Amino acid sequence: MAPSQTKPLKILHAVRAPVGGIFRHILDLANGQVDHGHDVGIIADSLTGGERADAALAQITPRLTLGVHRIPIHREPWPSDIPALTRFHRLSRALAPDVLHGHGAKAGAFVRLLPHRPGTIRIYTPHGGSLHYPLDTLKGALYGRLERALMNRTDLFLFESAFARDTYERMIGHPRGLVNCVFNGVTAGEFDPVTPAQDQTDLAYVGEFRHIKGTDLLIDAVAQLRSRGRPLTLTLGGDGEEMSKLKAQVERLGLAAAVRFIGHVKARDGFSKGRLLVVPSRGDSMPYVVIEAGAAGVPMIAARVGGIPEIFGPHNDALFMPGNATALADAIVAALDDPATAQLRAKALRERVFQHFSQKAMVEGVLESYREAFTKT
Repeated sequence: MAPSQTKPLKILHAVRAPVGGIFRHILDLANGQVDHGHDVGIIADSLTGGERADAALAQITPRLTLGVHRIPIHREPWPSDIPALTRFHRLSRALAPDVLHGHGAKAGAFVRLLPHRPGTIRIYTPHGGSLHYPLDTLKGALYGRLERALMNRTDLFLFESAFARDTYERMIGHPRGLVNCVFNGVTAGEFDPVTPAQDQTDLAYVGEFRHIKGTDLLIDAVAQLRSRGRPLTLTLGGDGEEMSKLKAQVERLGLAAAVRFIGHVKARDGFSKGRLLVVPSRGDSMPYVVIEAGAAGVPMIAARVGGIPEIFGPHNDALFMPGNATALADAIVAALDDPATAQLRAKALRERVFQHFSQKAMVEGVLESYREAFTKT
């Protein structure tokens, strides 16, 4: 039986890695749902996230009546998935949530592999996940088959971009369950302007160091521009699995004096380190860094990929071809050589983000989608 429209929901969010934009999304969503009077809990992997995840979860734990629970969950299919799924099942049975919301491919699979319990809806938000792997690759074929097997065990597909929805339907199929899109959103304080750092470089990057994020392309673009006589400097804010590879690339290209690594930073601190923010992703669904920078009015260029054009809307002249260091280099030159236009575009994008990408709208849209899903079950 579906909960009444006025009764608080018991909502359990599940995610594998408590890092990056997906983790920020869950924390914002959980906080917003608690503010609306609902009982919320989080299940997350215990192998990743480190001290930052521990601190963030410790901060939100007092607000979560369903608690925070850590289970070791590997990214790839792994023999330990069986005991992890068993623990996941026991937790779900003990907490008896009305809503099981899986974020990302692995947690989404765990949520939908659980036996159906009357009165509980199963939600899946891919956040890119397995959709990043082309179907003509071994991983893509495997993950595609798994996604199709779980497709109709899902009461609500909740995508954060029209791009993610369309990609899922093209690669996997058209599900019988409800399909909705709710944009990611940022908080009111994130619309405050960013004060430039005294040690500002020409360019800044903020994010994870993963192949899909394209940081190596940005380093190649800086090398190209310096070879053309443009002595540009770059600050890289972030960390991740490709850190050592990127540092080796910087050394190999002779860029040690031009490119600095400052480690993980808060997004706004990273934005302050460059005159122009660059988002060089090879693939993305609805990256928070773009929405955050847009809210702060930061001059920015980004790859025309995933859901990024949905954020920029009519201001898409700042977008460049993904996966191409030369196109990226040309976009950098265009933005730096016409700072007045870059500032006007940043101002217009800030207004667009204010209208369409607020945390309040995100939380209310997700809750309304839950309610709609209950009426369909």
